[in-house]
Amino acid sequence: YCENFTEPINICGLSLGGIIALNYAIENPQKVNSLILIGVQYKVPKVLMSFQNIIFKFMPKSNFNQIGLEKSDFIKLTKSFKNLDFTNDLGKILCPTLIICGEKDIPNKNAARQLNKLILNSNLEFIEKASHKVNTDNPKELAKLIDNFYNKI
Repeated sequence: YCENFTEPINICGLSLGGIIALNYAIENPQKVNSLILIGVQYKVPKVLMSFQNIIFKFMPKSNFNQIGLEKSDFIKLTKSFKNLDFTNDLGKILCPTLIICGEKDIPNKNAARQLNKLILNSNLEFIEKASHKVNTDNPKELAKLIDNFYNKI
């Protein structure tokens, strides 16, 4: 989809979408104008991902319809991330990057801090009263941070 644009694009991704956005920005740095990563891991914790996949197996198929993938395809996708580690490639990202994490998102707080250190042109923001689902826990603060970021680039 991103290949259809002739100008560099602004990408924003939450959780799994953020991992996909991060991967695209690493592989295509010249095609990315800016990047927003929300609750994103750059080195996927294997135990956490295995536990998450167990939960996905017990979830009803209807939960996956909202994201446009079949349940089995989504589980295959998340399994493919099990050995993901972007540590050595984060230096390729040169575009302005905003890293956002909920203050209560314990599994992702350390990753957010590390992303901020490893991506040179990045800023880190924590959203109060928010867990991993910052978009539903504190949508006004999230919108404010995103708006401020886009107004500066």
